[in-house]
Amino acid sequence: MEQISSQGGFKRMDAIDRKILTVLQSDANISIAELADRVGLSQTPCWKRIQRLEHSGVIIKRVALVAPEKIGLGLTVFVQIETADHSGPWLEKFAQMVASMPEVMEFYRMAGDVDYMLRVVVADMAAYDSFYKKLIETIPLKNVTSRFAMERIKSTTAYKVPDLPKV
Repeated sequence: MEQISSQGGFKRMDAIDRKILTVLQSDANISIAELADRVGLSQTPCWKRIQRLEHSGVIIKRVALVAPEKIGLGLTVFVQIETADHSGPWLEKFAQMVASMPEVMEFYRMAGDVDYMLRVVVADMAAYDSFYKKLIETIPLKNVTSRFAMERIKSTTAYKVPDLPKV
């Protein structure tokens, strides 16, 4: 049986927990009955495991995935940002500002020659230009480099759940 710590993480998950995570990542709408059958449990223990995984923060939330191009968001841009200021107050202001921009789908602080990386999704080049102007007007940045995706070859939200460690 898996052990979930009070700090919100987990110490260890068993094979059934791992199966549950794998199945839910491919179809979060699956019924408890079908999920339980697929992982070899009855419904109540399966539901309780899902609740524990949610409570512990392993499962963050369940969502509907939308095809961006089907709703008019056809341009994906990877934005690399370099800054001259690495102070706490600057980072707090910058993180708050970027996190509030709905075009920003992912936002990372990086190691190496780039300080921050954003994945931005917008309708077109004009929409990106508006986003870019808003980004550079809000807070001082040293360098902003934009890389435009020409084709999405693979996109997934499902992590490969590692097998149980061999003891």
